[in-house]
Amino acid sequence: MFLSTAPFATLRRPATGATRNLLRNRRGLLTLAIETSCDDTSVSIVEKTREQSGGSKAKIHFLENITADSRAHRGIHPILALESHQENLASLVDKALKSLPTSQNAGNTISLADGSTRLLPDFISATRGPGMRSNLSVGLDTGKALSVAWQIPMVGVHHMQAHLLTPRLVSCLGEGDGARVVSPQFPFLSILVSGGHSILVHSKSLTDHKIMASSEDIAIGETLDKAAREILPPSLLQGAKTTMYGKTLEKFVFPNGKADFADYRPPMNRGEEVVKRQNQWGWRLTTPFANTRALQLSFSSVSSMVNKIVKDKNGSLSEEERVDLGRETMRVSFEHLASRTIIALETLRLRSTGEDEIRTLVVSGGVAANKFLMAVLRSFLDVRGFEHIQIVAPPIYLCTDNAAMIGWAGIEMFEAGWQSDLSCRALRKWTLDPQADDGGILGPSGWISNSAAI
Repeated sequence: MFLSTAPFATLRRPATGATRNLLRNRRGLLTLAIETSCDDTSVSIVEKTREQSGGSKAKIHFLENITADSRAHRGIHPILALESHQENLASLVDKALKSLPTSQNAGNTISLADGSTRLLPDFISATRGPGMRSNLSVGLDTGKALSVAWQIPMVGVHHMQAHLLTPRLVSCLGEGDGARVVSPQFPFLSILVSGGHSILVHSKSLTDHKIMASSEDIAIGETLDKAAREILPPSLLQGAKTTMYGKTLEKFVFPNGKADFADYRPPMNRGEEVVKRQNQWGWRLTTPFANTRALQLSFSSVSSMVNKIVKDKNGSLSEEERVDLGRETMRVSFEHLASRTIIALETLRLRSTGEDEIRTLVVSGGVAANKFLMAVLRSFLDVRGFEHIQIVAPPIYLCTDNAAMIGWAGIEMFEAGWQSDLSCRALRKWTLDPQADDGGILGPSGWISNSAAI
């Protein structure tokens, strides 16, 4: 029995068997999604409908994030992030319920305390990993509880897979009545760049993702954040509203946006990549792995060089020099990433049979919101023989960690016939690659194959 003060007062148990499948086939899939892998507490309501024409449409009925305030620590603080999840997740779920689609049907509905009748989600999507295990457990355990209370399935979602699939969600969003083809189509190459990840991924199918390169040390987002703490004027650093200092650095060095890097010209070949650039300040940054074609990424040296430059000058840099140092930090980091991307594409082209040719480069993760990065990547592709490749990236609000991407990944996995057993546990480490020791996305225990997949 539910108390009148609860988020919903009456639960009508879902239909089963043929009746439930008919409802799914008519309406599509609706999921409530939860993301708590790091310091963002996020809840979303995502729906996918299929049209008779064969196309699909997606709608985000609700999406809200609350980020833990760890500015005093100048970076993510695990305990504060955990406490933020514990304090905010339940209220976000409560708020999200009011955005579930309304329904006049007698079955598959819940009645909220305000008297409204809402569609019951078909299943719950919750991030299972990778991430901070205690933080993940807050969201995963909440998802399990909702799954039990509502007697609906749950999908434990791979966080990085969700980033990879976000452009496929975006392709189905938009105004108007026309259904859309889910794209990009497999196979495609992805660059996942954030504060915690820097990887190049060859995505062959929904669950088959080959890691072609990853950072040997720290992620590109962490490098930019560390460099920004040295480069930004103290007044800007102290006034920052978040610990995403790399984003603040971008605004500082490119205040006019694209106009400030309109004259950027990429190195035309590998030889030009190793050329050491001089400037009026007497310092220079060296591009990582400039003398090798190894499919590896490394960013720690960039922030270390910035730290040494600032230290050697006792922090007494003019604003002009700070701007130049910030721009050079981004240029070196982004050109290193672009160089490895070209090497990965050349490797795949040699292996291609034509039908599996890469035509799309997906850029996702928080750093994907950086406009200069996108300009560098486009320029490299155009001058290195890959001008035919399309770059796709989610809008800014879907680049960073969010529950909408978790909901969409849950929908794709559920459609493919997968759901999670209630015994599944949060995973701190979880690879994408089926050839890895843990078996990739489908490797960990806890998966249930649903032969009645739609």
